[in-house]
Amino acid sequence: MADLYSVENLRLSLADMTAKRLFGAAPHIEILHGLNFTIPRGAVVGIVGGSGSGKSTLGRVLVRLLRPSGGRVRFDGTDITDLEEAALRPLRRRFQMIFQDPMSSLNPRHRVGTIIAEPLRLHGFDRVPDRVATALDQVGLPQGFAARYPHELSGGQRQRVGIARAIALEPDFILADEIVSGLDVSSQAQVLNLLERLVKDLGLTLAFISHDLSVIRRLCQRTIVLHRGTIVEDRPTAELFADPSAAYTRELLEAIPLPDPGQVWS
Repeated sequence: MADLYSVENLRLSLADMTAKRLFGAAPHIEILHGLNFTIPRGAVVGIVGGSGSGKSTLGRVLVRLLRPSGGRVRFDGTDITDLEEAALRPLRRRFQMIFQDPMSSLNPRHRVGTIIAEPLRLHGFDRVPDRVATALDQVGLPQGFAARYPHELSGGQRQRVGIARAIALEPDFILADEIVSGLDVSSQAQVLNLLERLVKDLGLTLAFISHDLSVIRRLCQRTIVLHRGTIVEDRPTAELFADPSAAYTRELLEAIPLPDPGQVWS
């Protein structure tokens, strides 16, 4: 299976805006420290870690919402590390992101149909109304939802709109950043089932960011564990749960709530 992403010695430093300085630039903090990994085409890869581990920052680098400070990021053989926006624009359709909070990522003044149609028009797609209808159908929303506003939808429905907006562009890669963390258990299960079906039906490559290893275990074939901007494990998910090699991974596993207090993960 060919690699869709190849990441080599990836580093990212950001300005520390909390530092008080009268003169000169703010000092920089290194967030990601020399990361090396690949994402095979068609794979579902989990990126997991606690708050401050750098997982969401890494995701934004993969879709070039952030430019790396060093190293290389290659997407389908193209080095996107330092591409300017004009050169990136044709590629942006191919890697899409679904955000954690759909209410803040969906324009509250636009109807659902417009929200899905806008990026299609931006990227020059034809038959936009048909594509909007198809995307809604693929995420299990009735056609009438195109006329609704985001505030008229439930959290799970809004997240489905975010997914519809992403898949309407027929991408190769989708980054899902904590997209079920704000949903109730029933809605979480429905969104995870939807993602599993879309990955299979559309041949997508998916990176799923989460702090919750139980969700990662359900969805992902491989798991990358981040701790303080460093990869501490990168293994098949089943192996990681059966025999975690890093102390930090064991801590994450022990933090998963279990119905039986005497039960352990195996």
